[in-house]
Amino acid sequence: MENNNGSSPDRKLQCSDVSKCFQLLERILDGELVEEGEEILQVKLDKCQPCFAHFHLEQAIREVLKTKCTKQPLPDKLAESIRQMIQDPR
Repeated sequence: MENNNGSSPDRKLQCSDVSKCFQLLERILDGELVEEGEEILQVKLDKCQPCFAHFHLEQAIREVLKTKCTKQPLPDKLAESIRQMIQDPR
């Protein structure tokens, strides 16, 4: 898939169905539309500037979250304290 980094003169500046398109793009990013997703995505990004911008913003946010959010081990003492609070509500 080509990665255009800007506005194409052929792209429309307003999306006719923003909500539906954004849901589609998010499903593609979530990996729910693997087989047909790349083809659908390329068509949308080539034709619609709002979809192009939303896709790249969402993709960048997900990359930041993936690299910045790491699993931290929970101290045993804290876990035990939480278990006790759950079992013994006041």
